[in-house]
Amino acid sequence: MKKLILGILLAAVVVLILAVPVLAAEENQAANAPQVSVNWKAISAALAVGISALASAWAQSKIGSAAAGALAEKPELSGIFIVLEAIPETMIILGFVVALLIMIMA
Repeated sequence: MKKLILGILLAAVVVLILAVPVLAAEENQAANAPQVSVNWKAISAALAVGISALASAWAQSKIGSAAAGALAEKPELSGIFIVLEAIPETMIILGFVVALLIMIMA
């Protein structure tokens, strides 16, 4: 049920983000005002970092709860779980690199 609600919320946010230029264009055409330009580079860079951060947080929550249960039984595995907690952080770093590439190249 939580996944369904999260999916609907994410879809609503994406639709609202994509609807902003359309609504702004209709309003400006009616008033004969200059066209509002949307900075798609900034939006796509923010999505690259934001989605990777959300995915990393979700992965770390699952790994953390599994690690807590396993460490209660076998405390000698703590080093392995520290490494496993650090692996999803690379997703955020890669999302940041993609955002930089979007801002520089586009």
